Amino acid sequence: MNIVNKTLARELIITDDGSHSICVPELDESYHSSHGAIQEARHIYIKDALVFSAKHGSNLNVLEIGFGTGLNTFLSYQYALENGLRIHYHGVEKYPLLESEYSQLNYSGDENSQHELFLKLHQSDWEREEKINDFFTLYKEQKDIRLLQLPDNFYDVVYFDAFGPDVQPDLWSEKVFRKIFHSMKEGAVMTTYSVKGQVRRVMKTVGFSVEKIPGPSGKREITRAVKTVNG
Repeated sequence: MNIVNKTLARELIITDDGSHSICVPELDESYHSSHGAIQEARHIYIKDALVFSAKHGSNLNVLEIGFGTGLNTFLSYQYALENGLRIHYHGVEKYPLLESEYSQLNYSGDENSQHELFLKLHQSDWEREEKINDFFTLYKEQKDIRLLQLPDNFYDVVYFDAFGPDVQPDLWSEKVFRKIFHSMKEGAVMTTYSVKGQVRRVMKTVGFSVEKIPGPSGKREITRAVKTVNG
């Protein structure tokens, strides 16, 4: 199947932990697990990628493939604030949500200041680096990952959060993962929810050290890939 067309209808849904996600009915695909958007994002991308990498440094360059609802960005910001990290965050998304969609998302709870921050992450300009505050810089790029130009040896953390390989197989290709591999520093980490055998084989082919690790509620395992020193 080709890249998801921006004209496909999107619907707001509630996941099992009470947090919102977005569903694309025509593809029978949602942006997060139905078992809980926030608990899934915190487990796969914050705990198993950002926290994992923060053990080795407090200044981190983060790449997210699939900016989507902005949840991973928002949680990364919160973790950075709470733990004294400095993050340069690069989010990539071909079809950004509309204001009428992201303004309804409930990730900030009842805190007005956090909701304003969440909106700011979405409303910041695309294709322009924006300093959210002294410890968090955001650069959003509206582009197909297959056409993206990435710097070599730059990222410490990669969140690979595209639609699944059965829906967007071209995004889970050797060409894409090789590009990401070269953009990462030695020892950098990438996590994704998919444990499909073909995906892990492709990651290994381009040089990653790949392991299956325990997943969040409702998902037995996820994938963590590390760019090893001899990779």
